[in-house]
Amino acid sequence: MIPYHTLEESKHALSRNLTFAETLWFNYSAKKSDFVLHCHNILFLCLFYSIAPIPFALIELSGYKKFNKYKIQPYVKRTFLEMFMCYKYVMKTFIFAVGPVQIVSYPTIKWLGIRTSLPLPSSWELFWQLLVYFLIEDYANYWIHRMLHCKWGYENIHKVHHEYKTPIGLAAPYAHWAEIWILGLPAFLGPVLVPGHIITYWLWFILRQLEAIETHSGYEFPWSFTKYIPFYGGPAYHDYHHFVGGTSQGNFASVFTYCDYIYGTQKGYQYKKRMYKKMS
Repeated sequence: MIPYHTLEESKHALSRNLTFAETLWFNYSAKKSDFVLHCHNILFLCLFYSIAPIPFALIELSGYKKFNKYKIQPYVKRTFLEMFMCYKYVMKTFIFAVGPVQIVSYPTIKWLGIRTSLPLPSSWELFWQLLVYFLIEDYANYWIHRMLHCKWGYENIHKVHHEYKTPIGLAAPYAHWAEIWILGLPAFLGPVLVPGHIITYWLWFILRQLEAIETHSGYEFPWSFTKYIPFYGGPAYHDYHHFVGGTSQGNFASVFTYCDYIYGTQKGYQYKKRMYKKMS
């Protein structure tokens, strides 16, 4: 039986010439159900989590002194076994905590109107929707993250993530299964309010994961293009939050820093920067 979205795409294909990207999409998605396309998200989650932290892990394991000046906490070294145990824990969480949620959420995705049909979103549509997703997630994540630093939230849930006082890329999604679910809500909020194409949906979760891996990398490289993004937090900003640990009452931002500045939760970090500058 041909899926419904394929019939819709076929009519669109007959009405005009397809672009190269649309032809590729039509050929790939034509014989796949919307449910299968939706479940690609967990595949991308595992794939990009497995690949993206590799450069940071290799730099850490190499012990190459040239990179030490870029390491935010240079006197803490991670072993291969530590990294592997972290990877094993996160993959287990993805399979048993995230996987079922992806499957169960499919009817909601259909109801919201996240489409799989042609035409594909334009470059500008992708850009503006992804920007909205980042802003919505960042604001909601700020308050939930701040809530997780209350006594009960930290001791029962969030302390798992803070086992890494010196964060590494592999530890970006290292957290209690309940935290994965709780912080998944802000990530899902953007597509709920501004639904688009499933490619936008995939790309959003991929980019958000890549951003989290870089933020937790433990290295502040001067050539990183993210340094040119306005209000972007970055590794040094979030590393301070992990360094302080459970008593931290600042730097709650997930991506951008504007919430911390608006609500005054960046003062500890700013004081540290001033003291470090004077000492230097």
